[in-house]
Amino acid sequence: MRKILGRSSSINVRKVLWACDELQLPYQQESWGAGHRDPQQPEFLALNPNGMVPVLQEGDFILWESNAICRYLANSQPDSPLYPADARRRADIDRWMDWQLGDLNSAWRYVFNARMRNTPPNPNAAQLAEGERQWNHAIGILAQQLAHTGAYVTGAHFTLADIVLGLSLHRWMMTPLQRPHWPALEHYYDRLRERPAFARYACQQWP
Repeated sequence: MRKILGRSSSINVRKVLWACDELQLPYQQESWGAGHRDPQQPEFLALNPNGMVPVLQEGDFILWESNAICRYLANSQPDSPLYPADARRRADIDRWMDWQLGDLNSAWRYVFNARMRNTPPNPNAAQLAEGERQWNHAIGILAQQLAHTGAYVTGAHFTLADIVLGLSLHRWMMTPLQRPHWPALEHYYDRLRERPAFARYACQQWP
């Protein structure tokens, strides 16, 4: 049986749960992380030495890193529309998934932690302002891409890129900050909200 180890409140765990739902893959979930079992326990570290969620376990096969898990799950179904076999289409999806992990995640970290997690409890005003600028700049790149495609991140069809970036956009929408108005983002967000799995994993309680 496929197991997903991690708490649903984690944005990275929700990527994997959403991918499973879109692919109609059965799984069992074990809650690890804040408020649940401690991933610094030896039992968990034996699976992921980073002590971070999510972890996918299929018998003796163990995989960590959320985007890698999403790719693996999509690859379990030949030529899935979430991750098509065509080399160029796949490379485009990979580009935006990698951008989410590298550039976009780096941009939101200080502001989100300060505003939503109260860490640090007394944030530096200059760092907050710079963090907002960087986060809005990164989201602006996404907005420009969506204005170009007119639908989803890589074109007319929903893919893995929309799972990882859809949750990132939800985080931006839920965090109190000054946000520019980008109609393409609003239309995209509304389009995602029509998907039952997005409504499950991008809710008010989980920014």
